[in-house]
Amino acid sequence: MTAPASTTVSAADLLQQFTALVNEARPQPPKPPDAGQSLAVGAAGTALLFVERAWHDQPWRPAHRLIAEATAGEVNAGDTGGLFLGATAVAFLLSATPHDREHLYADARATLHRQVTALAHRRADAADQRLRAGEPLAFADYDLFYGLTGIGAYLLRTDPGSSALGRVLAYLVALTRPRTLNGSDLPGWWVHHDPLRAHSDHFPGGHANLGTAHGITGPLLLLAKALRTGIKVEGHRTAIRIICDFLDTWRQDAPEGPWWPTYLSYEDVQRRRPGQDRPGRPSWCYGTTGIARAGQLAGISLGDTTRQALYEDALYRALTAPAQLRVVVDAGLCHGWAGIYQTVVRATDDSNDPRLPGLRHQLAVALITHARPNTAKGRGLLEGAAGTALALSTLAHSKPPDNGWDACLLIN
Repeated sequence: MTAPASTTVSAADLLQQFTALVNEARPQPPKPPDAGQSLAVGAAGTALLFVERAWHDQPWRPAHRLIAEATAGEVNAGDTGGLFLGATAVAFLLSATPHDREHLYADARATLHRQVTALAHRRADAADQRLRAGEPLAFADYDLFYGLTGIGAYLLRTDPGSSALGRVLAYLVALTRPRTLNGSDLPGWWVHHDPLRAHSDHFPGGHANLGTAHGITGPLLLLAKALRTGIKVEGHRTAIRIICDFLDTWRQDAPEGPWWPTYLSYEDVQRRRPGQDRPGRPSWCYGTTGIARAGQLAGISLGDTTRQALYEDALYRALTAPAQLRVVVDAGLCHGWAGIYQTVVRATDDSNDPRLPGLRHQLAVALITHARPNTAKGRGLLEGAAGTALALSTLAHSKPPDNGWDACLLIN
């Protein structure tokens, strides 16, 4: 990846500013005992910035301080944890350390890995039983943040040949089989609650989510990445095709390119038309950016160049449409320019579309334009300064991250 010289200098300056903000000591309000183990907002996530900097010959001490903060109390290895909280989050962090620092955390890493492996089997068994019994599902059963997709993302990175990963993948395959509610067929990943995990009149009976963070795009990314690396379970290819067929069914075509609804209510499914009438924010967590990366990887894993081209075109058109770009209002990873830029960097490396390298440069300018430390939403990884700094590091060093931190987004 090559960035214009003036952009690289500006990215380096901004990276220093954001890093200083994240590193700044400040009084912290009382928090739950496992708050530091949050990849989203806690020390486990912010540490990734300093781990990545250590790969570029920066001092190790700030990373070690945050690792110590993340592991200061008893690490949560219970069933409420996932990739973004608890043992899996800390294990993911320790998997990113430079080779010359791995020995410092070898025992902790081995212990955590055993805990995550046990957690994967336990959670997959329980989730599969609920699925077979036709019980209501929730985001926490399968999603990237706290569900089996996130645990699978860690295992694919660290232990791809494990039975634990195979168990997770088998569950995600089963998740694609239709469910029935009031006599109607619904997607297998239908959850009983609304997008905010509550119950509301707008979502009677629940909803189907299409996003990367909490919807079916997360499982599609994991299934496609695993298949691409030669790991597969029974029904693997069929499950990918089922999800792709679902995305084909609900794709909305517009002059500025295809887009997908954020979620579907029971009424939407019944009338076969989404209530959403225009594209939303083209972010990583929800919107065309995350969906397009998943569709691209699905096409690559299946050897389907037509599908790959469709999603690469969707990515390009969404991120050159002024009406869609106007609703990107922050520089964070989850919703904003950092996540968009980082995803496009990874998509460009795999792309057959000659327009994507130019798009990557345009988004580099957009990231620099919108990344301002004084507007950061805290210091965290997902929405705060650490995540923006990591994307700026990718830009400033003109190459993807050495420690593969963006595997927690499932985009690499």
